[in-house]
Amino acid sequence: MNLITTFWDTLRDILPIAAIIFGFQYIVIRKPIKRLPQVLAGFFMVWIGLSLFLVGLEQALFPMGELMATQLTNYDFLPAVAEGAQRHWSDYYWVYIFAFAIGASTTIVEPSLIAVSIKAGEISGGTIDPFMLRLAVALGMAFGITLGVWRIVMGWPLQWFVFAAYCLVIIQTLRSPKSIIPLAFDSGGVTTSTITVPIIAALGLGLASSIPGRSALMDGFGMIALACLFPIITVMGYAQIAQWKDKRKQTTDSLSYSQAPSSTKGDKNAL
Repeated sequence: MNLITTFWDTLRDILPIAAIIFGFQYIVIRKPIKRLPQVLAGFFMVWIGLSLFLVGLEQALFPMGELMATQLTNYDFLPAVAEGAQRHWSDYYWVYIFAFAIGASTTIVEPSLIAVSIKAGEISGGTIDPFMLRLAVALGMAFGITLGVWRIVMGWPLQWFVFAAYCLVIIQTLRSPKSIIPLAFDSGGVTTSTITVPIIAALGLGLASSIPGRSALMDGFGMIALACLFPIITVMGYAQIAQWKDKRKQTTDSLSYSQAPSSTKGDKNAL
């Protein structure tokens, strides 16, 4: 990818956004922009940063993701099979381990997820632990990516997995605490961001291109959509477990109090 071409293409993508913002500010709202030099400097940094990021994707993340998929599915790396025998899906266990590890590690450091988890912790008054929220999302993403890799290995249609995942999401939505549902859905959305998506896409395309009988177009894509559903499931599952533990604790405390001697109850009432 040519650096100058990337800078020019990125500038053409940013200019319509800037035109809309400045147009509404000066034509519709009819007020000057406060701290205009800082805003212009910010747009300039976005232009430079986004351009360099796209070059980095093309030269590092995409090739590395495809290279790892190719190496892990190489005939010399996989367990030996008898001549003419069909390879079993379990032979790709290193691919599953890599998919789970890379999915969890890239998600837990996702900038957008960190921002959402911090805000959730602040607004909830400490009820929601930001790290536990990030961990739940990371585990869900890791499981979703691993399942997507297994789907590519098996060659099964994507719609079966998406349908089953959506059914589980709907069931959990009906049974989860109402306060956690919007956060769970947002947590699934913020995983589709700058770090996680390029690696997932490259891994899926590389895997589909390396396994005989798979199509990069038909099998390589769809991992992102599938993977983003499972953070919703794990976040709502985390909330359901926390709610169950809280109810169990309250029930245990109530039973302990009801079984306590009457003199102890009287002392507590007096206090």
